[in-house]
Amino acid sequence: MPARKILGIDHVVFRVGDLSRPLGFYRDFLGCAIEREVPELGLTQLRAGRALIDLVPVDSKLGHSGGGPVDPGGHNVDHVCLRIEPWEPEALVAKLRERGIEASDVETRYGAEGNGPSVYIKDPDGNTIELKGPPDSGR
Repeated sequence: MPARKILGIDHVVFRVGDLSRPLGFYRDFLGCAIEREVPELGLTQLRAGRALIDLVPVDSKLGHSGGGPVDPGGHNVDHVCLRIEPWEPEALVAKLRERGIEASDVETRYGAEGNGPSVYIKDPDGNTIELKGPPDSGR
């Protein structure tokens, strides 16, 4: 398997209490445009250059998967997504397993470049990292 190259951060997912406050900050103050909204999931995606910032209210369908409400003393970042190449899912998952790292199933998810395949893993401290392949490349 060739060495993987990280192309950059694809997106960051923030769990938020009141969507209007971070939306005002990222959209109105910093100038990020709303790229996509998925109300049934509770997801608002904002364009930040070549990357996305996802805002997920804690009381939404996606927000519930991250635990309780945002706590000023706790964490509110759901996960960080890294865009990688080459995208060879079978070899990637095999390499992760060799190192004792569990990986989710490969699924198509939306990211900064559009829909594309990705897997979720945990770093040594339990933070969720999404490894994302190129858009529309399939599984």
